[in-house]
Amino acid sequence: MENSQNPQIPELFIKEAKFLSRGAEVLPGGKIELAKKLKQAADNNKPLRVKLGLDPTKPDLHLGHSVVVRKLKQFQNMGHQVVLIIGGATAMIGDPSGKSETRPGLTKEQVEENAKTYLDQISRLIDISKAEIVNNADWLHKMQLADLLKLSSNVTVAQMLVRDDFSKRYSEGKPISLHEFFYPLMQAYDSVVVDSDIELGGTDQRFNVLLGRDIQQAYGKKNPQMVMLLPLLEGTDGVLKMSKTYPDHCISLTDSPQEMYGKIMSIPDELIIRYFELTTDLPTDEIENHKEQLKMNYVNPRDYKMKLAKTIIIDYHSREEAFKAEEEFINIFRKKGLPDEMPEYTVAEGTCIVDFLAEKGLTESKSDAKRLIKGGGVRIDNEKVEDIARTIHFDGKDSMVLQAGKRKFAKLLK
Repeated sequence: MENSQNPQIPELFIKEAKFLSRGAEVLPGGKIELAKKLKQAADNNKPLRVKLGLDPTKPDLHLGHSVVVRKLKQFQNMGHQVVLIIGGATAMIGDPSGKSETRPGLTKEQVEENAKTYLDQISRLIDISKAEIVNNADWLHKMQLADLLKLSSNVTVAQMLVRDDFSKRYSEGKPISLHEFFYPLMQAYDSVVVDSDIELGGTDQRFNVLLGRDIQQAYGKKNPQMVMLLPLLEGTDGVLKMSKTYPDHCISLTDSPQEMYGKIMSIPDELIIRYFELTTDLPTDEIENHKEQLKMNYVNPRDYKMKLAKTIIIDYHSREEAFKAEEEFINIFRKKGLPDEMPEYTVAEGTCIVDFLAEKGLTESKSDAKRLIKGGGVRIDNEKVEDIARTIHFDGKDSMVLQAGKRKFAKLLK
């Protein structure tokens, strides 16, 4: 069956492009140009080379990062070549995208250590064994001054200042270090080296990935890469972009199934469809059905959140763990029960609760523990702890249950 508006493109490629474009902005030309590229790849029996650059700035990835990795997975599942670029050189500069000040770079050792955990977490979504994994330090660190001058001659300062963050900082009189201009150039040159056909990135990478097209053309590529820009996923508060800076609103890929389930159940109802679109591979027509059902109030949003939570946990853990997490959630929050399993700690009489919470990782820090207590989020044997100076006393009991927030429990032993 042929598409009526584009008779030269078989319907198969139109459908593939529509699925791959879900939730993304595709430049230039949108779905139709992508469909043409998919058809060309099939005609030439040559898979598309789909590039994703990763600067391992922190050891853990979160669900927001998975949005672009999942898109990479979709291309891989269709038989295209995934190219993962570890930013061994670019991370040492620090991506200035969206930043109001110079971003500190990382050491070579930090990059290498973080990269190990990145690949381990990414392997939960894509088949690493079939991916092409390279480190841009292998070519960028070998460039001579003449090479850098040739690369930088393709972009003017005026073009660089078009970038929103550079433009804003310049107009506000904030410093822009010269080396920051090299970051988008280096990322763009990666596209030349790996000969990418498509580059994926977040919407904050618009300037960088589009520059890759220009630099590829400057170095002789006749059909430069298309780009796919993915939205930045909101955290569980529904407002702030998901970030490790805000751990309460962040769903880490290393979270336990129970933590993941509880956090997903706490997202605002208006984000349910967005999460389905960006963090799952659920068929588009099924998601559209869910959207209509919610709009008409035919279903309780909670039921779709439970489906969302299970779908995500199956991806990062297992089906068994997903159903176990659901059972525990129902037990705790519907039946007001306690989890079947919780860590046990022997605690000395008189131990400060704030110190205990921070030391055992039940809160991020002592300051976080104090905020949680002040907000009424800490309980011992279901009794709210109201004083940040309170200490632990068993009062004749052999054990007690401490609850920190909605999802963290610990059994205290005398």
